[in-house]
Amino acid sequence: MKYGRFEQQGRVFFGIVEGDAVQELEGSIFDSYSKTTKRHALADLKILTPCMPYNFYCAGLNYLAHFEWASKRKGIERKPPTKADIGYRSPNALCATGETIIIPADSPGPVQYEGELVAVIGRKAKKLSEADALSCVLGYTLGNDLSERGWQASDRTLWRGKNCDTFKPMGPFIVPGLDPMNLTISVRMNGEQVSEYSTSKMLFSAQHYISQISQYMTLWPGDVVWLGTDNPTLPDLKGGDVCEIIQQDIGVLSNPVIRAKE
Repeated sequence: MKYGRFEQQGRVFFGIVEGDAVQELEGSIFDSYSKTTKRHALADLKILTPCMPYNFYCAGLNYLAHFEWASKRKGIERKPPTKADIGYRSPNALCATGETIIIPADSPGPVQYEGELVAVIGRKAKKLSEADALSCVLGYTLGNDLSERGWQASDRTLWRGKNCDTFKPMGPFIVPGLDPMNLTISVRMNGEQVSEYSTSKMLFSAQHYISQISQYMTLWPGDVVWLGTDNPTLPDLKGGDVCEIIQQDIGVLSNPVIRAKE
């Protein structure tokens, strides 16, 4: 099963993706829905972000190889995190597969991709144990947590470094029933694979993050939890690139890159 959100001639709807076709749904995958008799060719529809989250949570440094690379890049020695850190991103930064990532004209750079697994919350939840944490998850999608490293270093709240318009591609679809701790995420730049990692290497599990968030904040249907990235996030992004985040069950999140002129 793959859920998607689509637009056709200004009309937005959820659908079930079946190969190259989409069966239109009436209602919401986050509330209740029924299948309709309408079927569309996927190529005839605009693929939107699979949800627009009310809350947008993100894991801090959650993979050892990425942590060690980031520490070396900054020229500092530090110990791996001993607890899960949870941050926030702006839904304003979201963009769908196929849409263009725009690097601001005054970006000092470098700008780098971060291919991530994303948990999509399906029901209201509060104070979940780790054993029950995944019970609130509708399914999983992909995210590209773009980072403007110059601004990330200078802006205390990361407001520009992480949240510029288009800096959070997400999609293409939501797939239920996956094991978030046993998936392979890969990244291609201009058709060449530049990174691949297993989610089994998370320092803190998806269950742990979701449980921790739910102790203090209510999770709502459509909320998303981005679960971090592994490995160096190179090469740097530049205008003319195409960046793809891939997971075999979810699909390909693909975005061209341009640099704004002013």
